[in-house]
Amino acid sequence: MTRSPRPALGTFVFFTLTFGLGVYFTFAAVQGDFGIFRRAEINAEARTLEQQLDSARSEVQRMENLTRRLSDEYLDLDLLDEQARRVLGMIRSDEIVIR
Repeated sequence: MTRSPRPALGTFVFFTLTFGLGVYFTFAAVQGDFGIFRRAEINAEARTLEQQLDSARSEVQRMENLTRRLSDEYLDLDLLDEQARRVLGMIRSDEIVIR
């Protein structure tokens, strides 16, 4: 009795299962929640948030400077003049108002 040379069903199932798992894990590594594309999105979002943080820090620093300049210990005459004229709605005779 001779057997025909066809592969066993178990071998076929093994290689099919192995190939399927390989495809699944490759897809998960690229597209999954912790994959390469998600990592790129997180890095881009981190850069955007760092820029917003830098912007907020510079705004806070500017406000602290203005607050210090309006304090009792420090008198900035230009800032005081600007604020007074804005509140009172007055201008100097050598200024031109553009509306």
